Amino acid sequence: MKKEDLHKEAAESKALPQKGEVALREEEILAFWNERDIFNKSLTKDAPNGDYVFYDGPPFATGLPHYGHILAGTIKDAIPRFWTMNGYRVARKWGWDCHGLPLENLIEKKLGLATKRDIEDYGVKNFNEAAREAVLEYRDDWKRIIPRLGRFADMDNDYRTMDSTYTESVWWVFGELNRKGLVYEGFKSMHLCPRCGTTLSNFEVNQGYKDIKDIAVTVKLPLTDEPNTSLLVWTTTPWTLPGNFAAAIHKDMVYAKAKIGDDFVILAKDRLAQLGDTDYEIVEEFKGSKLVGKSYLPPFDYWQKREVQGKENAWKIYHADYVEVGSEGTGAVHLAPAYGEEDMSLAKEHNIPLAHHVDAEGKFMDFISDFECRLVKPKDDDDANITHLDADIEVVRALAAKGVLFKKENITHSYPHCWRCDTPLLNYATTSWFVRVTDIKDKLVTENNKVHWVPSHVGENRFGKWLEGARDWAISRQRYWGAPLPIWRNPETKEYKVFSSLAELTAHAKKSNNTYLLMRHAESESNLSGLINALSSGNNPLTEKGKAQCVEAAEKLRDEKIDLIFHSGMERARDTALLIAEALGISEDNVILDERLTEIKTGEAMEGKTWDDYEALYANYEEKFTKTISGVENRFDVQKRTGEFLYEIDQKHQGKNILIIGHAASAFALRSAAEGADMKRAIVIRKEGYLSNAEYINLPFVPLPHNDLYQLDYHRPYIDDFEVFDEDGTKLERVKDVFDCWFESGSMPYAQHHYPFENRDRFDKELFPANFIAEGLDQTRGWFYSLMVLGVALFDKSPYQNVIVNGLIMAEDGRKLSKKLQNYSEPTNLADRVGADSMRFYLLSSPVVRSEDINFSDKEVEDLMRKNIGRLHNVLLMYEMFVNDTKASDESDNVLDRWIVARLNQLIKESTEGFKNYELDKATRPITDFIDDLSVWYLRRSRDRLKGEDQSDKKLALGTLRHVLKTLSLVMAPSMPFYADYLWGRVKEEADEESVHLSRWPETAMPDPVVLGEMSLVREFVTLALEARTRAGVKVRQPLPQLTINIELEPEYAIIVADEVNVKKVVGDAGISERAILDTAITPELKMEGDARDFIRAVQEMRKTQGLEPSDRITLTVQTSDGGEAILRAFESEIKRVTGTDSITFGDADGEEIKAGDHSFTVEVKR
Repeated sequence: MKKEDLHKEAAESKALPQKGEVALREEEILAFWNERDIFNKSLTKDAPNGDYVFYDGPPFATGLPHYGHILAGTIKDAIPRFWTMNGYRVARKWGWDCHGLPLENLIEKKLGLATKRDIEDYGVKNFNEAAREAVLEYRDDWKRIIPRLGRFADMDNDYRTMDSTYTESVWWVFGELNRKGLVYEGFKSMHLCPRCGTTLSNFEVNQGYKDIKDIAVTVKLPLTDEPNTSLLVWTTTPWTLPGNFAAAIHKDMVYAKAKIGDDFVILAKDRLAQLGDTDYEIVEEFKGSKLVGKSYLPPFDYWQKREVQGKENAWKIYHADYVEVGSEGTGAVHLAPAYGEEDMSLAKEHNIPLAHHVDAEGKFMDFISDFECRLVKPKDDDDANITHLDADIEVVRALAAKGVLFKKENITHSYPHCWRCDTPLLNYATTSWFVRVTDIKDKLVTENNKVHWVPSHVGENRFGKWLEGARDWAISRQRYWGAPLPIWRNPETKEYKVFSSLAELTAHAKKSNNTYLLMRHAESESNLSGLINALSSGNNPLTEKGKAQCVEAAEKLRDEKIDLIFHSGMERARDTALLIAEALGISEDNVILDERLTEIKTGEAMEGKTWDDYEALYANYEEKFTKTISGVENRFDVQKRTGEFLYEIDQKHQGKNILIIGHAASAFALRSAAEGADMKRAIVIRKEGYLSNAEYINLPFVPLPHNDLYQLDYHRPYIDDFEVFDEDGTKLERVKDVFDCWFESGSMPYAQHHYPFENRDRFDKELFPANFIAEGLDQTRGWFYSLMVLGVALFDKSPYQNVIVNGLIMAEDGRKLSKKLQNYSEPTNLADRVGADSMRFYLLSSPVVRSEDINFSDKEVEDLMRKNIGRLHNVLLMYEMFVNDTKASDESDNVLDRWIVARLNQLIKESTEGFKNYELDKATRPITDFIDDLSVWYLRRSRDRLKGEDQSDKKLALGTLRHVLKTLSLVMAPSMPFYADYLWGRVKEEADEESVHLSRWPETAMPDPVVLGEMSLVREFVTLALEARTRAGVKVRQPLPQLTINIELEPEYAIIVADEVNVKKVVGDAGISERAILDTAITPELKMEGDARDFIRAVQEMRKTQGLEPSDRITLTVQTSDGGEAILRAFESEIKRVTGTDSITFGDADGEEIKAGDHSFTVEVKR
């Protein structure tokens, strides 16, 4: 989807229902975080336990975040929040994955390029610059969405895999591996994507297998020494048959010679089923050794007509250990050695020709005349009426025409496809650069066994088994947009050099041996006035002080033996140059004007205005580099022209001492160009300050590989064009491959910090290894693998200690999430409806955090929102209704308070253990149960305490509730950060931190097992009694005489049971056969009390209907019978207390009629 389409979609989403209350509250908290800089404060606050290292795998910014990103991002947010609250400093450096086939494929589609040849014709430079422009297209959207979903991440100081500092560290990684003998160039059979034109690593290949329908053929290979006799071979790749060079059997296998008509065929005895319904007669049986060495006629004669090395060994039958009898085939295989690893090994062993009949674009070569230039395994394209079977079908027809096709079958099998463009891959022999993973395989397995994986079976089985069978890693790609391999080869000796740093590279470049001094012009009139003079015209002479500065500077420069002076031609720079030249005795012929050194062009409209007026054109410093204003240069424009000047004079002059006199902006730009500075580095240089008038500095410079803005740039074609030379002066040729992007992402522990060129002292203490990483299950053969291989190869240890592996998020119907099917809600829309906290909690408490797939349900998210935030918010509102200056306390002796504190301690213990074990479901799920207990049991049973007249008990309840809410906000903080901070802000005390995310995780206290156990029994007995009421048909408001239970409860617990069940007493009797027996006999007195409770309930409903607040006092006028009046008078005090009534008057009433038992009441409520 194009960005404009996504923005259109975003605009249309504005028509959706307005944001929910929860979402609006979250946005207020987000604003609070931003205003108070909470995230950065969490990084700079005291961290007594030191650093906790987290690595964040970089996403692409070529589209908006989807649920997969949000899931992994939520996991990556919750764990660092927890450890931050536990006294650690957890840096959370964001990164962007900028290279690789995924992005290249997008650019190809955008530019309408179908093949590598198209890219070459378009221009590698143009292609790569298009990729650079597109790679961070959605970065601003990510920077808006990710924080809105509750994640703390440093997105301002991000790393990008395309940055030159990152690439230099990747070079260092490769150089270290090479130094350890773990790098080699090999010619191997690998999987090639013919559309992308590059080989893939084995773990990339494993991402693209899928079942397809294909053609298998049984082909006759006529033996040259036995008339009318053919060996039957079977293959599922008919396109390889034009490249047949040999056949293989197993010498110890029993073969049968079968007569069919006048002809004979040979195949394994155990595979006679391959003959099908054909009538045949077995004429001979023998071991395969009898066939070894026999010659045969190939199915096609293309190679017979051509010269090829080893031709004398072609079209013979060989023994191969890998030939076996299965449920398919003939027990004999054909060999096209360039298209299979085992075939290639056999060919090398026996010097069988190893040659291609298919080119790297996946097309038959032109000498395969019957199928010339046809794609051998094209991608299915319904619009173009192309299928992956097209070439195979043509080959089968040709085989039939030649009379060598014995049988054709339609099969379904698993076939590898390109993980990015979906093209069928070819097993293809080619040259690549490899890391010797097999040399360190045992160490990889050992180190992996030390890693704590969640779930454990992923680390032990899926990842562990993969490591046990690890093969050498092909790390080179024949592509364009990627970090270049730092390999240069001597064309004469064929030896290669690996440069591990920019310094090593430039040490082999040609040097001019020039020395450069950079000066700003002396003081002029505009320096005093502060007005802009950026045009070459205009009167702006040096001041007397400026002239004196020139004389003083010349004296300092005398020992520098200046040969040449370059200046901008602007009056103040020209006069500075001439005065210094005169003082130093330098001929005016050696004082050279170059307009590329002029001051930054601010435009005619700015001429004569102040520099503050110029500054007002830009919202921030970054805009000064990138913003385009007609007639006005940006900083990169100046860096480009001054860089062009510097490289030109460096090439033109040799061994000269050169003074360059420029202006504030052009001198700054020259410093940036000489260093190859990107914007981030240039801003640092700028903050060091402009040169003062007549101040000069040494300008270190050696040519660098650079782009058009004269920024250091390792990308192709700039690195290809950079000339380096061997010690004997031979110009070296660069190996033009780029790195596998997984090698780059696997280097992130080092490259994100530009290690070892920077941060060397911090690395072991603060940056490596990671305490924690997290990604999806697919990364077991991606990022997890590349990290592990490089970490062990470099430092002999795993680069990570704890891993959480998440599963996939599917649509509610079990299918993949699909914009086309519209089978899911956009994440941001759902967050606007129910809040990001609910989405986060839904994910963290689900099996998806244990690498299981889940079917995402909006309804389940909404249900969790109501259960957690909805209920908890109601608890908070109830607390705030009665809040006073009571401080938080957990020391109440009230049994309900003791119980909720014990439950809170139980929650803390369970959640702490869950987080420390990286089991996020166990860390989060107990929160829902606790909120339920807090709301449904504790608060409901404490409501009368909060409303009551007993101020001492009320204070205990308020203090306990405040303590519980404060502590609960801490436990919720990692999973539901928005509401946790909202809650914290409402209940925190004066000495508390301003944000829950700056606070300490609650200490784990042992939950009181007695109170937990007793209250559990209380609730069990309440449930049993209420079930008995239901069976007896007696409503709860009707008091009953007695509940007998089979144990003796302490009075404080028995009172709760009696109140909940509405019985006059609870009696313990161990002799009863049942756990609880309810006495349902209703006396007249109990009946009256029940009717009074019905009346109370009805009045409460009337209060609610009239919108009265709990604090509002009322009067009642009641018209009823004598019996009804008697009931109300008998229970008048309770009715007044519960309903907030000051007086009850009996008489005519103009109000609502209500029923209570057998009695009728007309009730008028007045405030």
